[in-house]
Amino acid sequence: MRYISTRGGASAEFGDVLLGGPASDGGLYLPDAWPRFGERETAAFRGLPYAEVAFRVMRPFVAGAFDDAEFRADVDAAYATFAHKDVVPLVELAPDRFLLELFHGPTFAFKDVAMQLLGRLFARALKKQQRRATVIVATSGDTGSAAIAALHGLPGVDVVVLHPHGRVSDVQRRQMTTVLDANVHNIALNGSFDDTQTIVKALFADSAFAARTQLTAVNSINFARIMAQCVYYFTAAAALGRTPSFVVPTGNFGDVFAGEAAARMGLPIDRLVVATNSNDILVRALTIGVYSAGQAQQTLSPSMDIQVASNFERALFEGSNRDGRYLAEAMKGFAATKALTIPRPVLAELQRRYVAASGSDAETRQAIARIRKQSGVIIDPHTAVGVAAAEKLSGALNGPTVFLATAHPAKFPEAITQAIGIAPEIPPKLAGLMAQEERYTVLPNEAGAVRTFVLERTGTS
Repeated sequence: MRYISTRGGASAEFGDVLLGGPASDGGLYLPDAWPRFGERETAAFRGLPYAEVAFRVMRPFVAGAFDDAEFRADVDAAYATFAHKDVVPLVELAPDRFLLELFHGPTFAFKDVAMQLLGRLFARALKKQQRRATVIVATSGDTGSAAIAALHGLPGVDVVVLHPHGRVSDVQRRQMTTVLDANVHNIALNGSFDDTQTIVKALFADSAFAARTQLTAVNSINFARIMAQCVYYFTAAAALGRTPSFVVPTGNFGDVFAGEAAARMGLPIDRLVVATNSNDILVRALTIGVYSAGQAQQTLSPSMDIQVASNFERALFEGSNRDGRYLAEAMKGFAATKALTIPRPVLAELQRRYVAASGSDAETRQAIARIRKQSGVIIDPHTAVGVAAAEKLSGALNGPTVFLATAHPAKFPEAITQAIGIAPEIPPKLAGLMAQEERYTVLPNEAGAVRTFVLERTGTS
């Protein structure tokens, strides 16, 4: 399968997409044509092991890079690391309301679903090519720990993770900074998540630096992440046997775009609910057509404290009927002004698929308390944002509603305590973090400082 850039100026095979970052023209890769699954095929997924569905859904994307035996081995190994036999179990909260628990992986967050596979594919591809790589990760909380869990200790790989200093939970930070393998390097950046993302993009744009360090990315700008995340939309819909709506807590737009990917592959989906906290750039974009970034606000749901959602470019590309020329000009203008007016035909296409609403911190706390009272289940603050947003949009949703539960509540004890007066039960693996040694470096919000750090720590200076 070939992959094309959203900005129309580059193409690649899967192996290059996997080990690369953004396309050479600055865009993001997508398959040149979406594979399709018929109604009978998707219905047949019901009752199959998660790894088997994952193999069938993702196999077209990796064709030519790995043979079936190699790919199946990595898929099986990745999902054997999850604590629940169903990997991502679907739990009924109330009639036609379901929780899709995506937090049973090694770091208790949905990022594990893709990252556990991505790490194995990385190792296999690097071995095939007899090369090394520097993986750089901008994280708002969970991506960094999931990447470290997947890549720590691997030969030929250095992992450099940037998180916004003081803007992630203590548990999220310690999941990253207590992993002391020599190939793991943590940076606490004096800035927001958007600042970490801007620096990562600048380092990729520095072609000499990127080549020298053999730079690559595992953020959701890497299509392999989208590929892996679209699988649980298929398994959830198959388990229900009806057409659902999915409510997705959204920051960088990767997880909800994976739902669009599943729909474009033939999965019937009623609506995709884009749920944001008070950083509501995506709500404004999808309701009034103005994509305009402001200053990121700190909230109880820190992984969503994002203004510039990188994967929204993929949705704009599909919504514009894959007009790479339009996207190149639009994103050039957005980079200069941090504002973009979406053309009416593109907005209409986006609104056919997505609805959006935001939830404040107060509404987040209320949703946590309400769900616990109604069902006895404690949800994390990001999932609670989804619940709050969906309640505002209930009239736009038909049939069963599936809430993506993106993290274990124990990762956010302060928010849970504010909402219900008690802290959630801490899994033993997380409880031990608080006594472990941490290792990280605080750096200023400067690309040059990060560039020097990477060169020194990876031995490429």
